[in-house]
Amino acid sequence: MRTRLVLAFLLVAAVSAGTTAALTYREARSSVLQAAQDTAVSSFRDQILQSSFGLPVKRDTLQAALRELAYKGKPRPWIVFAEYGTMRVSSGNSPVSTVITPELRRKAVAGNPHGSFERVIKDGVPYLTIGMPVVFAPATSEGRAMPSGLVLYAVMDLNEEQAQIEALVTAARNGAIPGLAIALIPALLAARSVLRPVRELRRAAHSMGKGRLDTRIRVRGRDELAGLARTFNESAGELERSVAELRRAETRARRFASDVSHELRTPLAGMLAVTEVLDEDADGLDPDTAQAVRLISAETGKLAVLVEDLMEISRFDARAAELNTDEVDVAETIRRTLRTRHWSDEVRTDLPDGIRARLDPRRFDVVIANLVGNALRHGGAPVSVRLRSPAGPGGEPLLVTEVTDGGPGISPEVLPHIFDRFYKADAARTRSTGSGLGLAITRENVRLHGGTVRAGNTPGGGAVFTVEIPLGTGRAAV
Repeated sequence: MRTRLVLAFLLVAAVSAGTTAALTYREARSSVLQAAQDTAVSSFRDQILQSSFGLPVKRDTLQAALRELAYKGKPRPWIVFAEYGTMRVSSGNSPVSTVITPELRRKAVAGNPHGSFERVIKDGVPYLTIGMPVVFAPATSEGRAMPSGLVLYAVMDLNEEQAQIEALVTAARNGAIPGLAIALIPALLAARSVLRPVRELRRAAHSMGKGRLDTRIRVRGRDELAGLARTFNESAGELERSVAELRRAETRARRFASDVSHELRTPLAGMLAVTEVLDEDADGLDPDTAQAVRLISAETGKLAVLVEDLMEISRFDARAAELNTDEVDVAETIRRTLRTRHWSDEVRTDLPDGIRARLDPRRFDVVIANLVGNALRHGGAPVSVRLRSPAGPGGEPLLVTEVTDGGPGISPEVLPHIFDRFYKADAARTRSTGSGLGLAITRENVRLHGGTVRAGNTPGGGAVFTVEIPLGTGRAAV
């Protein structure tokens, strides 16, 4: 932008200088030529009026008169040429008669007592040619001048005037180049004054993009750029207030969820203890009462799981979740997860031994349990877990865990939202055995390990969840 502004400024300066130089040149050229022309024509006319040409005209007498006229020429000597019938006489030996055009001859012979003139160029040399007839003076003041048949022509080269004009052109050209160089200084200053607010606006926008919403621009002057700076500051202020309010609302919502979950833990612990006792005695109750007891026990268990998941999510939101890493045998860790939940007989495994990684065993257990449990509940047999350790795009080793099922797969419209909180693929299924937070917690736990998790479908139609974690790069805390 600086280059465009400077070039535009210099273009305007060049056009202005060129236009001024052209107008000045035209006026100066006209003035120089007009002055020489007026002087020559007036002097030639006066010299003819003061000279006497007797008739009949004799060649020797006429040539002497022409030489005298040429000598007295102004602004410098002329070459004078005379025509009288068939007689042609010149004041010099130069063949300047060829400069006289037929048009000038017609005008001179027509008898205009004031004479006629033309500027012509012959062989690259500019000339002023003047044609004037010699007339007889009238006998009385009312009489009419009579042509004598003698026509005189004066020829004067305009080399000196041409040199003056060329000197003007050279001076204009030599003055334009330094003028443009000098114009470069105000162009740079003008570009700097225009671009300074733009650069400040760019830096301020970049700073706000990084989250520094208290960024402001200093307002200078009262022009359009100053108005833009004020508008930016006002918009930034409104944005800062809106974001601050949103953050406060988000903080209140997180604190509310955390507080509610924390407060529910104690009564839920008591309710779970009671429901366990009731479950043990349910067989001795009448069928309706036993069914109600078992329903209360199951729903209380679901509520307890939901509260625990909410507390885990609130820790992630508050950035209070920590990794307690240890070097573990990944295959054995996955087997332990399946045995603990009695899934060993329901899940196929492909777990090569010897793959070790620094992981948080508890959080990795949650990841595997959530993915396998989700496949068992919502997918179809067979469910399998596969472990690999390939090289990543940058050559770094990765820990890749795949959980697949033989169900119908995940529909394309569900895939973008599969890890959202409380998202259910079937809108009509308002109740389920899960809390709706399992996959969201899985994603957060994988992120804590510096990895990624994605969902997709196998060519055969089943769902596949792929977890990729860099080996040995778990963070201490987030």
